[in-house]
Amino acid sequence: MTATVSHSPTTEADDRFSSSSLRLSLAPVGSAPALLDGAWWPRSRDLGAELPSLTAVLDPLWGRITRVTVNPTQWPVIPRKVPVAGHVVNVGWFRDEQDPHELLLRSYHVGRWNLLVVPPRTAPDSAAWLMAAASDPRGMSTASRLMEEAARLRTLRDADRAVEAVWDSEGGHESRDSDAPPRVPAMTGMVPQQPRGR
Repeated sequence: MTATVSHSPTTEADDRFSSSSLRLSLAPVGSAPALLDGAWWPRSRDLGAELPSLTAVLDPLWGRITRVTVNPTQWPVIPRKVPVAGHVVNVGWFRDEQDPHELLLRSYHVGRWNLLVVPPRTAPDSAAWLMAAASDPRGMSTASRLMEEAARLRTLRDADRAVEAVWDSEGGHESRDSDAPPRVPAMTGMVPQQPRGR
């Protein structure tokens, strides 16, 4: 069972829910270890503003989060300490050692968890796919590999939409090759029988 905080991302997610609702999907408790423990879809790249709501949800589930590390390629400003409900989370960063799309969380003497960070401006359908894939307990993909797969799927979807647009703009008919014989339109209704001549 996947623990999902807030509602699944939809095209109306930003309109229906306040900015305080957290977009988080976690792997089932007690599932086999995977490369990722879930996904977080923050609303901005302001780590100082986003981290308190994340830790407020995770502290009761995983124990008090005491340290977070990120890759600076995704976060323009990385505060060294972020005050959260009753304590401070120390924030660090690794450029080469940490996947750019991953957030690593540590809880003092309890454990460590890796979350895929879905970029804030991701389309809701792609975000939903990423969140489901990252919280799959059988998942063996890294955060960057999931981002690449989401981009590939988005490219395929866009190509399909372009083909459909051409199809629709041509009245639903494929464009014809000028050397191909013309199509015979389907006949509907009854054609009166003509008497045969001898």
